[in-house]
Amino acid sequence: MGEKQRKLLVLYACQTGNALDAAERIGREAERRGCPASIVSTDEFDPVWNRYNSSVTSLRTDDCCHILFIPSSLPHEEAIVFVVSTTGQGDSPDSFKEFWKFLLQRNLGNSWLQRVRFAVFGLGDSGYRKYNFVAKKLDKRLLDLGATTIIEKGLGDDQHPSGYEATLDPWMLSLWGTLYQINPKYFPKGPDVVIPRDELIDQPKFRIVYHKQETLEPALMVESDIIERAREMSPGKLSKDKSKPGCFLKMTKNEVLTKAGSTKDVRHFEFQFVSSVIGDVVELLPSQDSSAIDAFIERCDLDPESFITVHPRETESNGSFGEVITHVPIKLKTFVELTMDVTSALPRRYFSEVMTFYATAEHEKARLQYFASPEGRDDLYNYNQKERRSVLEVVEDFPSVQMPFEWLVQLVPALKPRAFSISSSPLAYPAQVHLTVSVVSWMTPYKRPRKGLCSTWLASLTPEQGVNIPVWFHKSSLPAPPQSVPLILVGPGTGCAPFRGFIAERAVQAETSPTAPVMFFFGSRNGHRFFIPRLLGVPCKRRRC
Repeated sequence: MGEKQRKLLVLYACQTGNALDAAERIGREAERRGCPASIVSTDEFDPVWNRYNSSVTSLRTDDCCHILFIPSSLPHEEAIVFVVSTTGQGDSPDSFKEFWKFLLQRNLGNSWLQRVRFAVFGLGDSGYRKYNFVAKKLDKRLLDLGATTIIEKGLGDDQHPSGYEATLDPWMLSLWGTLYQINPKYFPKGPDVVIPRDELIDQPKFRIVYHKQETLEPALMVESDIIERAREMSPGKLSKDKSKPGCFLKMTKNEVLTKAGSTKDVRHFEFQFVSSVIGDVVELLPSQDSSAIDAFIERCDLDPESFITVHPRETESNGSFGEVITHVPIKLKTFVELTMDVTSALPRRYFSEVMTFYATAEHEKARLQYFASPEGRDDLYNYNQKERRSVLEVVEDFPSVQMPFEWLVQLVPALKPRAFSISSSPLAYPAQVHLTVSVVSWMTPYKRPRKGLCSTWLASLTPEQGVNIPVWFHKSSLPAPPQSVPLILVGPGTGCAPFRGFIAERAVQAETSPTAPVMFFFGSRNGHRFFIPRLLGVPCKRRRC
């Protein structure tokens, strides 16, 4: 009996979804060359499993199988491709932190991964000083543990006119060639024999079950149910950590901080209810424009009033993998509103690939095929990323395309919560949460106006509307300083919100005990058009530098 075919493991760590897109692309391209691929996030494991199982356990399957990954099984893998993003100033994605902590254990030794070959592809932004820092430190740590590189690490750059794909495409070609040289079993027909895409576009990884309304048990949903429903329907998209419980905030103030004629619209928001810690971060789940949701549903020929449940795809051999995405039937429109970002997120390249197979107009099919090809990569970037076209705008640009809802559920980017630093102190403002938010708006290269989804939505709300906003809290990396420590706070262009909380805290502490002085350097395009005392929320001495 001959040696069985090799399988490629792709591990990814992402914050916004780009690393997942790149990992799935690597997996699809491997399978097009006849090499099965498994894709898994670095946080899809529970250390308690190590006591019971040191193997890789299947969870669910899609165009590239997902697995539950146990970090102690790393030495048993022959070849691993890591796809990791770097956020902010060299920060790791949340999904990578526990995995990285595991790799840093001293007892692993410098020969722990001596049988493993690996490749690292990083996604970063060369505009930041710690460019692709996570990919670089992962590459070094794997070498320290005895692993061997397949090829030199690839570093995708958001600053490139074609984005990270400008580096990913040639990097993958080198990867396939080197893997084939290491072991031809990865590609039985060779790395250059490519299966046509239409043979892989068979079925999406989700299936939708429609329920007859008369068969549903009548049930009233309370607000706490709604937020948990959003959590359940968005695996990996919302905070599911029980230590970061979801709750609701109610807006009590929406105040403009900039004067008339300012080029910016900066708002002070106040919300009622919760106790927190200064420096904390709150994640808000924004609402999408209702008319845009209606337009998307109508364009895709969906029934907004139908009740659905969403399940992982079933396979003949293994049945259904993973958990049911929706445990209780829910209206299709509600599902779209809570989980699918159709109004602000950008569809990825794979979206164009799948659209190709459902286009009935020849000129649309030809254009989509061009966008999905390596030759059309730059034009797709100009059409999509540079102009920030939403999913709704893209499907409206190709009216002959009628994709099944199952594909839309898989391909439409998730509606993600937006994170804001809390700009208030619980000592100064008990049972309140304040946010200082700049309303995002800009013009695309072709003079198309664009607005930030969450900031624009917040600015449109009024306390009288009584809107309850689903939120999640978690600790920030900015600790509250002791009152005896002098502070120099610098926020020349961004990051002023937590400083407002520090200043408010010191102002209250100063009423009863001595406190160290605070200097706050605040930058603004038009300083005279900012209401500085209202920005800080406390009396202050102002000096222009």
